[in-house]
Amino acid sequence: MRRKPAGSVSGDASGITVIRDTEALAEFCDAAREHDFVCLDTEFMRETTFYSILCLIQMATPDDEVIVDPLAEGLDLAPFVDLLMDDQLVKVMHAARQDMEIFYELCGKTVPGPIFDTQVAAMAAGFGDSVGYGGLVKGRLGINLDKGARFTDWSRRPLSDKQLSYALADVTHLRDLFPDLVDELEDAGRLPWVMEEMAPQMEEDLYAFDPEDAWQRLKVRNPRKPYLAALRAAAAWREEQAIERDVPRRRVLKDDALYDLATQKPRDLDALGRLRGIPRGFERSGAAKSLMARMNDALDNAEDYAPDVPKPTAMPPNLGPRVEMLKTLLRLRTEVVGIAPRLVAGAREIEKIAAFGEEAGVSALKGWRRELFGDDALALLRGEIGLRLDGDDVVAERFQG
Repeated sequence: MRRKPAGSVSGDASGITVIRDTEALAEFCDAAREHDFVCLDTEFMRETTFYSILCLIQMATPDDEVIVDPLAEGLDLAPFVDLLMDDQLVKVMHAARQDMEIFYELCGKTVPGPIFDTQVAAMAAGFGDSVGYGGLVKGRLGINLDKGARFTDWSRRPLSDKQLSYALADVTHLRDLFPDLVDELEDAGRLPWVMEEMAPQMEEDLYAFDPEDAWQRLKVRNPRKPYLAALRAAAAWREEQAIERDVPRRRVLKDDALYDLATQKPRDLDALGRLRGIPRGFERSGAAKSLMARMNDALDNAEDYAPDVPKPTAMPPNLGPRVEMLKTLLRLRTEVVGIAPRLVAGAREIEKIAAFGEEAGVSALKGWRRELFGDDALALLRGEIGLRLDGDDVVAERFQG
């Protein structure tokens, strides 16, 4: 019989253990370290804030599962942070990016690891691109998940038994499918592929974001230095304001306002107030004064302050047919081995191969991806492989030289 962590509360008819104090959390985390992996998920709210409000943490080990209530008074998440940073314990998640953003902040702007993302793994197990958790559970375990609590306000208390059960299912089924999924990928020789694909999720640059780089979220509509300097300054100012006030970026200024600022480049508050994208009366605020100071400084130093924007690579004309043939070949090769095409090459990579061949410099022409697809892609471009219909099927046929 499972022993509930000391101090935990199981206040629902379903018997779900909800941890609301530090001692119970530390006890569960210590026990979790006795295993090779722990499954994790979170529920959070972000509609009215810049940073996500962490509302629930769900955890499952091979022999236990709990929900942690981060909003419980007096709860210190330090034991959970230590668990995240344990490099001997694999953290299993599905579509881990948003959870990892939360954990990165929780861990003092440090990337926890190692992680295993079952959404990435599913691409190598024949489940297509970006399969949802429900689809994976249905496909692997034959279980239809109840989505009735999907749109819960997770910050409200108390939560119902149904809501808690919904949340906990995100890790209990993950625990059940993870070991067999790993064994299957290992037997097929695909586990290294998956680990290579997951590696970028462990890079700090994915989560550490400098306000001065906030312009990269926007579309650059003009390559001139003054425009770029104004856009960078406006985006950086908005990012800093959103962080300081802990509000969504759109609550500070919408994207259209940033484009107006970069295009019109106002130098004073009167000119600022005349911009269509600027809220009425904003020019009379203290925030407007700080924005104008930032803009003027950027425009006075546009040559140095404007970011370097790579010029778009000039593509040869009439790429369309080659791109479509390469996409067809990719689908054929990946269907044979039962993996998602995107695990091998994305649309941009296909376009570069079509345009530059061996000189494309993309991952699809390296390692296992080249063996599976890249060599044949180059052969197709050289006219050594052709595509034809065989009844209702498209087949790739290598010509004998």
